[in-house]
Order: sequence, then C-alpha cells, then structure tokens
Amino acid sequence: MGAVLGELLPFALAVAISPIPIIAVILMLLAPKAGGTSMGFLIGWVAGIVVATAIFIWLAGAIGLSAGSGEPSAAVSWVKLVLGLVLLGLAGKQWKSRGRPGLPGWMKAIDRLTAVKAAGLGAALAAVNPKNLMMCVAAGVAIAQGGTHAVLLLAVFTVLAACSVAVPVVVYAVAADRMRAPLDRLKGWLEQNNATVMFVLLLVIGVVLIGKGLGGLLP
Repeated sequence: MGAVLGELLPFALAVAISPIPIIAVILMLLAPKAGGTSMGFLIGWVAGIVVATAIFIWLAGAIGLSAGSGEPSAAVSWVKLVLGLVLLGLAGKQWKSRGRPGLPGWMKAIDRLTAVKAAGLGAALAAVNPKNLMMCVAAGVAIAQGGTHAVLLLAVFTVLAACSVAVPVVVYAVAADRMRAPLDRLKGWLEQNNATVMFVLLLVIGVVLIGKGLGGLLP
C-alpha cells in the first residue's frame, strides 16, 4: 500500500494545484452568492474526482491490471508510458498558450451561476477536463495495484486532490472578510501564471510516468 500511495501523491498534487478550478472557486467566493455556489462547486469537484477515478479503477481490474490479476506489470508499464506521452503533449500545448491574456469566456459568467450549475461545473472540470482526467486515469491504474486497500487509497487521493478547492471554501465560510484581499491577489497571480504552472506539472509528471513505464518494460 505504501508504494501505491507514493505513486498517487504526484497525481493528487497535479489535480490539487490545477489553476483553473482554483480560479473558478475564487471567483465564486468573490461573487454575491459566494456561499451557495462555492459549496456546490466543491461538491461537484469532489464527486467528479471520485467517480472518474473509481471508473478507471474498475476498468483497470476489468482489463487485467489489478493487483490480483496475475502479472499485470508489463501492461501497467505500457499504460504509464502512453499516459506519460499524452501528458507531454498536453504540456507542449500549455507552453504554447503562455502569455495569452484574460480568462476563458465561461468564467465571466461564474458570478451568475446557481449552486446546481456550479456543482455541474465542478464535476466537469474534475472529470472531463483532459488534464485532470489523465491524472484520474493514472491514479485509477495505480490504485488498482493496491488490492484490498483500493477504497482507502481512493479516499486519500480524493482528499489530497480536492484540498485546494476545499480549503478556500471552508476558510471563507469562517472568515469571509479577511479572505477577500488574499483571494483577489491569488486570483491575479494564477491568471498570469496558470499556463506556466500547468506546463511544469504536466512536464514533470509526464517524464516520471515515461520513466516508470520504460523501467517496467526494459530488462
């Protein structure tokens, strides 16, 4: 279990510090209906991570990549290698998008979202966004190697991956007035550097996955 947990940490970190959902929840916290929309977004974000990762845990077991399915090491290594290459491709795309001003168009309507729509947005960013989806795939394959500890590992992954959205929501609920200025500064920094942050994350994790994949395939 310890080895699997070690593999999960970088994937959880990559989801946790993904700038777009953090910017989205900050915009919600600075909007008039901060409490309802931010809580809805958090619920959707957590649900999206759990559902997407659980699906890939199940798929990993179904195609013979789980710990109890014999000798999955070669297949798991190939999956890691392919995922690593995909992440490098996404990193290249992020590099090209550096320096583009402004936010995605859909973010301009965040202050008008209802709690239900915010939940849907959170689920979509967690489970449909290609960058986060790749992390859920990698985490699902890794957790499948944990055997009977899969549920516990999924819980740990979810808590770590969701913490960057959960912490601002919880802290804002306790000390809203004090949080406005720090959140506004953080939003500005992330707006300027979100592409660079994601480029570094995707590049590092892609290289790590490729290394692990090649390590399992080469004699």
